[in-house]
Amino acid sequence: MRSRIKAIALACTISGVVAGAPAIASGDGERVRISGEVIDTWCYLSGVMGSPDAVVGTSHHTCALWCAAGGIPVGVLAEDGTVYMVLKWEGTDDVTRADTLMTVQSDHVTADGVHHVRDGINYLIVEQVVANDGIINLSHEDFDVVPPFAIPKPKPDPNQ
Repeated sequence: MRSRIKAIALACTISGVVAGAPAIASGDGERVRISGEVIDTWCYLSGVMGSPDAVVGTSHHTCALWCAAGGIPVGVLAEDGTVYMVLKWEGTDDVTRADTLMTVQSDHVTADGVHHVRDGINYLIVEQVVANDGIINLSHEDFDVVPPFAIPKPKPDPNQ
């Protein structure tokens, strides 16, 4: 229960900081090139849908789309395991419910940008996506689909 409360508090903090992105963007940051998967930060950080391995890639793609569409902050899970909260994405200033981010959910990308750290949280302003390898993490083979209700049930054949 305590971990869920922490996750909810973190999500509220993240949402507030994402909404205030220009305040953090005006400070000095470090130029970086990050390679990793675009993730749904709520499910990844909170553990609400399972282990970190189960909530990335193809097993969690549909839920990641729902969360991004609902305004949950998007992140990049770097190859070294670091999570970067995305404040801005190439081509858009508003990352909440941004169509651009919907098209890259679960994709493995390499991005150039500016890294900021505030209160122990990593933030990333993506200035340019230099490579997009698409969805390469075929995690559904190990974890099926998380959450399982994301798989549409076939409609019964009315002719049978």
